[in-house]
Amino acid sequence: MGQHRAYNFNAGPAALPLAVLERAQAEFVDFQEQGMSIMEMSHRGAVYEQVHNEAKQLLKELLGIPSGYDVLFLQGGASTQFAMVPMNLLSEGKVGAYVHTGSWAEKAIKEAELIGATRVIASTEADRFMRVPAPEEVVVPEDAAYVHITSNETIGGTQYSAYPDSGSVPLIADMSSDILCRPVDVSKFGMIYAGAQKNLGPSGVTVVIAKEDLIASSPKTIPSMLRYSTHYKNNSLYNTPPSFSIYMVNLVLQWLKERGGLEQVERDNLAKAELLYSTIDASGDFYRGCAERGSRSLMNVTFRLADEELEKAFIKQAGEAGFVGLKGHRSVGGLRASIYNAVPYESCEALAQFMKHFQQRNG
Repeated sequence: MGQHRAYNFNAGPAALPLAVLERAQAEFVDFQEQGMSIMEMSHRGAVYEQVHNEAKQLLKELLGIPSGYDVLFLQGGASTQFAMVPMNLLSEGKVGAYVHTGSWAEKAIKEAELIGATRVIASTEADRFMRVPAPEEVVVPEDAAYVHITSNETIGGTQYSAYPDSGSVPLIADMSSDILCRPVDVSKFGMIYAGAQKNLGPSGVTVVIAKEDLIASSPKTIPSMLRYSTHYKNNSLYNTPPSFSIYMVNLVLQWLKERGGLEQVERDNLAKAELLYSTIDASGDFYRGCAERGSRSLMNVTFRLADEELEKAFIKQAGEAGFVGLKGHRSVGGLRASIYNAVPYESCEALAQFMKHFQQRNG
């Protein structure tokens, strides 16, 4: 087992911890001596419900989620949350206030515009989205229902190091690509949501962490499945949940706890990011980091070479050496190494070595 693991730098779905995959494999056919896989059992049964509730509890513990918040397991990815947030929270006479930091923020804004009054209250478009706004650039309008940010932009490779203060207005964050990469003060947010397929587990489940008073009652005019209140009142068991994905999230959360929690995870992530960014910065002008230094992401390291021909050669040779997923997003080109929690330091070390050798051959 595990001998032929690729150096996986995919942007999502992304690397999962080997220990988690091996445990899931061992439990796959017969879960807890039930004579069936967890995928085959009723979501109404005690065995599944224990796994479901434990995942919730572990998330509360790891993130230090205060009382007055609940955790929901939903479906449809962050892309469905882009619509659910304004459908549930954007009332008549109020405005959805959005911070525009790139591709994912833009998708959230476009969905909100279909539903109600929206306003971009800060944008880094003038800087080609290669930075996030400083906290003081985010000015909250009086009529804001909420302020929405995208905590990490996977395409540009930018991430907030400090979040804006939205005062009494709920701050809502799409943390799909950096949740659990470091400790976060959840009490600063009204809601945090995240597709699982980066740091939490496999695709198929979306986690929502929200203040109970935001999700306890939703407008009766929207379909039941799109109301937060439906899922809040039913412990995310109103309909059949993505049970296997939630079980996998449970295993990933156990793995993070065993590693020493989010303080240790942050130290590990800083070490991986530092290794790659220092390789880029020490290369003269051979490799050029895309994001501005103060906004560099711990999760998605984006960089360029002198020209596209050289980038193509880099991707081809990297592929031959066992590296997967280093091509930048098709909308921007370039190169990107996604180094989520489950990507081991050794993979980053191997990449840094490859980058140095490639420069020696082509510099």
